[in-house]
Amino acid sequence: MNPQTSSIPRRHPTPEVPAADNTRPAVSIGLVVAICLVAVNLRTGLTGVGTLLPEIEHGSGLSSSWGGLLTTLPLLTFAATSPLVARASHRFGSARLLVAALGALAVGTVVRSIPSVICLFTGTVILSAAIAFGNVLLPALIRRSVPAHRIQGISALYVTVMGATAAVSSGISAPLSHTLPGSWHTALAWGLAFVIAAFLAWLPRMRGDRPHASTGVTRSPVPWRSRLAWQVSMFMGLQSLAFYTAVAWLPSILIHHGATSTAAGWMLFYYQLIALAAGSLLPLLTRGRHDQRWTAAGASVVVAGGFAVLVSAPALSVLACTLLGLGGGVCLVLALTFQSQRAGSSGEAAALAGMAQSIGYLVAAAGPLLLGILHDTTGSWTLPLVVLVVLGVAMAGAGYCAGQDRQVRCSAGR
Repeated sequence: MNPQTSSIPRRHPTPEVPAADNTRPAVSIGLVVAICLVAVNLRTGLTGVGTLLPEIEHGSGLSSSWGGLLTTLPLLTFAATSPLVARASHRFGSARLLVAALGALAVGTVVRSIPSVICLFTGTVILSAAIAFGNVLLPALIRRSVPAHRIQGISALYVTVMGATAAVSSGISAPLSHTLPGSWHTALAWGLAFVIAAFLAWLPRMRGDRPHASTGVTRSPVPWRSRLAWQVSMFMGLQSLAFYTAVAWLPSILIHHGATSTAAGWMLFYYQLIALAAGSLLPLLTRGRHDQRWTAAGASVVVAGGFAVLVSAPALSVLACTLLGLGGGVCLVLALTFQSQRAGSSGEAAALAGMAQSIGYLVAAAGPLLLGILHDTTGSWTLPLVVLVVLGVAMAGAGYCAGQDRQVRCSAGR
């Protein structure tokens, strides 16, 4: 029979979760550190590309459209890989799979830094597939290991760490390319040490990680027929589109308006710094609030406002980046939190996260590539930014629906 999916209201004050989830121990410092080390690697290898893109295009002879494809390739890989994670996790175990993904991430990082256009694109695919596994596994591991009332706090913490290192990568990549031997090739690989640290942190956690398939636990189906799951997926996709488009093209937009490459890189750093500050403060501002519809919708409107400032008053780039960071940081935490909170168990969280990130990154992939094509066609950034304003408004609608206090339920058909 086909799996049946639905959404059900959450009962308060006790969240409707499996009995095993109610007995989860308090979060250990070691687990938090291990989670944060994974978070460090989920964006560090990607955000520096936007800052280096003008140098990459010049050094490799790539056009803006090919540059857009380079920045879109991770998102396409995320979309193709994410649906595979839940099944693989059920068969091999989450911790084991995460360790394998971190090993692949190290390989992809090295391959991408080799002076070759083929290696540039091949390494990008390898490391992006590894990051996709980490993106899906982390919400499931948090859902399994963290008490329900701590999920948003831990999610905000790892998003803060992820955002901080992503911002640092944006800020230092251009200066590193000017000082290190190997230019931008070497700058692309500066985060390899963090990959190795995360790999070593998770190796001991493979011990005792029993695959669900060996215990007789049924794998949760992907909730394709759930309206709430689709709303979570679209919110994930539109906020990812806004972020990755900004990371890919914001430096180029600012350089077009007279900024230097270094100044544009630090402006991208500022944008991400504001985003991580907003995301880290969100749990304090929404503590005890189960319905997050207006928070998600309001933050989305702020993102749309940031793009509107860029198109109408590009000289006010600091204001635009402030708005983009404030709204984007809140939207990111909510998008990742929904993947845990809207599920009833860790298995369902993996299934929902796989769907949300597959559909979400497929939507997001259109952003950098579309902006590159529109810019090449019109010779201006006006139309691309207007499109982003419209998509920001659409994100507000998706966020309002995804923020309702309900859970996706997946169960086998009778």
